[in-house]
Amino acid sequence: MQLPQPTPDALAASHALHRLIADDIRRNSGWISFARYMELVLYAPGLGYYSGGAAKLGKDGDFTTAPEITPLFGAALAHVAVDVMQQTAPQILEFGAGSGKLAHDLLTELAAMGIQPDRYCIVELSGELRARQEQMLRDFPQVVWLDRLPESFSGVVIGNEVLDAMPVHLVHKTGQGWRERGVGLSASDAFVFEDRPCDDALLKQIPDADVLPDGYLTEVHPVASGFMHSLAAMLRKGREESGKGAAAILIDYGFPAHEYYLDQRAQGTLMCHYRHHAHPDPFYLPGLQDITAHVDFTATARAALEERTDLLGYTSQASFLLAAGIGDLLLRASPADPLHYLPQANALQKLISPAEMGELFKVLIVGSGVQLPEKFARNDRSHRL
Repeated sequence: MQLPQPTPDALAASHALHRLIADDIRRNSGWISFARYMELVLYAPGLGYYSGGAAKLGKDGDFTTAPEITPLFGAALAHVAVDVMQQTAPQILEFGAGSGKLAHDLLTELAAMGIQPDRYCIVELSGELRARQEQMLRDFPQVVWLDRLPESFSGVVIGNEVLDAMPVHLVHKTGQGWRERGVGLSASDAFVFEDRPCDDALLKQIPDADVLPDGYLTEVHPVASGFMHSLAAMLRKGREESGKGAAAILIDYGFPAHEYYLDQRAQGTLMCHYRHHAHPDPFYLPGLQDITAHVDFTATARAALEERTDLLGYTSQASFLLAAGIGDLLLRASPADPLHYLPQANALQKLISPAEMGELFKVLIVGSGVQLPEKFARNDRSHRL
């Protein structure tokens, strides 16, 4: 791979994280699950990708998210939040707020509408990103930061590209049955894949696992499912304690299970992002690159339903944003003024085009004591989960 070279300080940090992970492997008899490896690579204190100091987002980072592309994304979500907050407490919680751009654009649009939530809570695991958020949101005194999800919450929860960054287990079908693919060490202390016996519980997420071909490699998502259990329980308790509703809007790339586990996806969806280059090697420069996997939205929705919350909607990002009125927001810039209109129109096209983010990204909405406006039901795909 021909990828940009890191700075000496970044390379030293990556080497330090490599040693930390190697020591963890040795303490665990020479093998750890890939989920454990991914957890350390992304979240090891001070060294992991999200807990270290490297820039993540924008032109100087490793990838770009929808809020970084255009403020129309946050403005559209603000209008959805207004619809939902009529049935909930007037507060918003964002999990993993990135640079703070989504919160900034959403709060700016609410202010223009004459609406001010009591609180805008951010749960952020990255110290570097929290510092960027504090700078970005310095003009919004209602923003507060939390170290973890609260026990109960009534309001609107937003998670944009949160689930894809949660550690996944890898499972591999062989002629002798399913095996879990983890991480070991070579004689030179390089990371290598190594298969071990597989816990049958990992296979419950995969429909018709026994008929998939030998050689099939894929991800399973117990960490994301556990997060959804906690999130859904928080929403349910928020309604029980306040008497007001609660809802969570989760936006990410992925598929329902029957599309996720197909023969043609025989090597899974795991992908790494380094300086706007996508590649498949999770062992490259640990701590300096993002590692993600597509979301299994069936498993995610099932976890919420198991906590007695409601599935309110599931659709494509394009359908969701159009129902939210993003097309009308674009027209605030006059087509007769191409200098201002065309950049925003091009950005919107990237968000809603089936060839870009419009179809790959999905929106899952779960909640308790909330009903979505009818306009969001027109292109609902909940039956496909």
